[in-house]
Amino acid sequence: MSALHLIRHGPVAELKLDNPGKLNAFTLEMLRAVEPICDDLERDPGILAVIITAADSKAFCAGADILEWSELSPYEFARHWVREGHRVFDRLARLSKPTIAAVGAHAFGGGLEFAATADIRIMAPGATLALPEASVGIVPGWSGTQRLIRLLGEPLVKEMALFGRRISATRAHSIGFAADIAEDPRSFAFECAQKLSARSQHASEVAKYMIHAAVGEDRGAMIETLGAGMISPTDDRNEGVAAFREKRKPNFSGNQS
Repeated sequence: MSALHLIRHGPVAELKLDNPGKLNAFTLEMLRAVEPICDDLERDPGILAVIITAADSKAFCAGADILEWSELSPYEFARHWVREGHRVFDRLARLSKPTIAAVGAHAFGGGLEFAATADIRIMAPGATLALPEASVGIVPGWSGTQRLIRLLGEPLVKEMALFGRRISATRAHSIGFAADIAEDPRSFAFECAQKLSARSQHASEVAKYMIHAAVGEDRGAMIETLGAGMISPTDDRNEGVAAFREKRKPNFSGNQS
């Protein structure tokens, strides 16, 4: 049975792709598990970081399961498979917790798009990246031509999407897409995650919001979240709520609590 597992290791959560028989390709069941898992992680103050991994296979993730999407009608393919996949990958990318993808093998198509949702990526020396969609007559659908442009740049994405070039871990590291190359990316990712326990969880969260706002990742929500954080500790906010409950005019002081 294909699955997407959430495994807790103390303050570190592991989000694990588990469909090795199909090179960890995404099924609809796995895709639909992403949002509930993200909601669970957001509500858990004990989780400081999230590691994205995959079951042992020749691929970290070969993308979307062709046998599932090929049976869909054109409307279902666009409306549900592509749009839903884009939405849930966006949800993972906008998780408030720091995320690290341990790419232990090849990441193709949706697998590359999945890894791109992480804040940083650790790749095995032999892992490669690719956008092979054109070889089966489709185009990237889960942010391959959008988020990847920001992370890899237009020329490189064109190499991959138009000409079918595979990108090595060495090249991915040289351009900053991979933070490090390690023989055991999962263990290395856990080491990175454990170091976060010595840092301010709140500072890391706000820094992530600020960076996302700068690059356009859910910019509107990020800006309003930061604004809400500035206004919440003020006396004016408390006075406004009290006045509403007491059905009177507020007397704003302009002071902070």
